[in-house]
Amino acid sequence: MNWEKTGFLFDLNKYTKEYRGAAVPMVLKLYDGVYRIYYTARDKNGCSNIFYVDVDIISMKVISVVTKPILSPGELGCFDDRGAMTSWILKGNEYYYLYYTGWNLGKTVPFHNSIGLAVSEDGINFKRKYTGPVLDREKYEPIFCSNPCVIKENDIWRMWYISCVKWIYEAGKTKHYYHIKYAESMDGIEWKREGKVCIDFKNDAEYALSRPCVLKMNGLYRMFYSYRGDKYRIGYAESQDGIEWTRKDAEAGISVSDDGFDSDMICYAYVFECEGEYYMLYNGNEYGMTGFGIAKLQESGH
Repeated sequence: MNWEKTGFLFDLNKYTKEYRGAAVPMVLKLYDGVYRIYYTARDKNGCSNIFYVDVDIISMKVISVVTKPILSPGELGCFDDRGAMTSWILKGNEYYYLYYTGWNLGKTVPFHNSIGLAVSEDGINFKRKYTGPVLDREKYEPIFCSNPCVIKENDIWRMWYISCVKWIYEAGKTKHYYHIKYAESMDGIEWKREGKVCIDFKNDAEYALSRPCVLKMNGLYRMFYSYRGDKYRIGYAESQDGIEWTRKDAEAGISVSDDGFDSDMICYAYVFECEGEYYMLYNGNEYGMTGFGIAKLQESGH
């Protein structure tokens, strides 16, 4: 594949000083060429909040900007009391389902993540389906889970998500290791996990695999994700069934720029189709605190 970067698209900091960044973007189509892009920005306390911006993808023009969160941190003591971060959105049976990562601060480790669900009738006004998570640590997955990608095929809801396997102390600091696993559901709420690892660490230096984005292109499942040893890069994998995957990171077709907002790292890709073409939203330096850019696939025959 060959992704042509078409420019820096959005940073909330240009519209308000109360929040910073535009991380982990995801889209909902409004009408031809126009998409609602949901993303995460942090408040002055460093807590994640969810916003959206409407964009004409063809002209790359911002149409409208929401400067107040549509989903904020949850109640004190709940799984998301230190932040709600975008993960995935899709249309369910009667509602839009917004899956998000909830943040909790830890004592022995810096944080704990779980997966929450908010619903909306109009894609604007969201409320939590439950005050608790729909996916959390359990007896065979004891640390945390986060960052789901969810698609619905026939009557099956399919999820690819981040699973933390361990924390270690390195040079006096804590360090997390997480990879990408798979789960299924009949309703998008109750999830069956069998511990299936889809994308695993490729060497001892790699420790973070995050933000899977799965879609079908030309009859093949394709996953874009972020992987990190030193700094995040965008990886790529292929699968016939969405369960068994082959990593082909060298074929991702996009990397850091020589300068600018994505010169140090590139991460959190979200790929979608618009008017017969494929586009990628992605974050750059500081894990998306510099906003997000967009790229267009040039070799659509891949």
